[in-house]
Amino acid sequence: MAGIEDITKQIQDYQSRGLKLFTSSSFQTHSTVLLHIISRIDNTIPVYFLNTGFHFPETMMYKQQITKLFNLNTIDVKSNTPKLMQVDENGRFLFTSDPDYCCYINKIQPLEPALNTYDVWINGVRADQNANRATFHQEEKTNHKAFRYHPMLNWTNQMIYAYIREHQIPKHPLDEKGYMSIGCEPCTRQISLEVLADERQARWYGLNKTECGLHTELIKQ
Repeated sequence: MAGIEDITKQIQDYQSRGLKLFTSSSFQTHSTVLLHIISRIDNTIPVYFLNTGFHFPETMMYKQQITKLFNLNTIDVKSNTPKLMQVDENGRFLFTSDPDYCCYINKIQPLEPALNTYDVWINGVRADQNANRATFHQEEKTNHKAFRYHPMLNWTNQMIYAYIREHQIPKHPLDEKGYMSIGCEPCTRQISLEVLADERQARWYGLNKTECGLHTELIKQ
C-alpha cells in the first residue's frame, strides 16, 4: 500500500534523479485525491486533461473549480482531427459506430507527444476499478519514452472517499445524480452500482468495452 508519505518520497525521488513528470486526469471526484496529493508535493507538475469536446458541461466547470482550488498547472490537449471529420461513411459520429477509433483519435493520439517528452506518467488507476487494472504493478512500461507510475493502485474506493471527506474536497456535480464513472457524455450512462460488476461498466454500456485505451494501448504488454 502506497501511503501519502510513500507517494511523496517516490515523486521526490524521481525528481531528484532529474526525471520529468506529468500526470493526467479525467477530473472525476475520485481523481481529485491524486491531484490534491500532487498539489501538495509540487503543484507545477503538469496535469493533462484530454479535452475530447464531448465532455459534460459539469465536468468542464468542475475541472476549472479543482484547478483553481488546488492551484494546478492544468493543460488541455485535443485531437488534431476536427469534429466534422470524426464521422463514418454514413455521417454518424464515430462514438456511435466505432467507439474504439473515437477514443484513439481523441485520447490516445493526443497524449502520445507527452509520453515522448516526459519520463514519468503519474497515473491514478486503482486495482479495484476493473479486472484489467487489477493486473497492473506500481510501475509499468509504455511503448514510449515515459513509464507509468501508479501511486493509487492499492487504494480502495472507501479510502478515496474517506480522504475526500477528510480534506473537504468538493465532488463532481453529477455524483449526486447517480453517475458512477464519468467520461464523454455520449458514452456515459446513469446506472446504479448495484447492477454493475464494477464502476467502469457505466461507460460504453451495452458494449464489450470498459476502457478508452489509455490503460490498454498505452501500457507495454
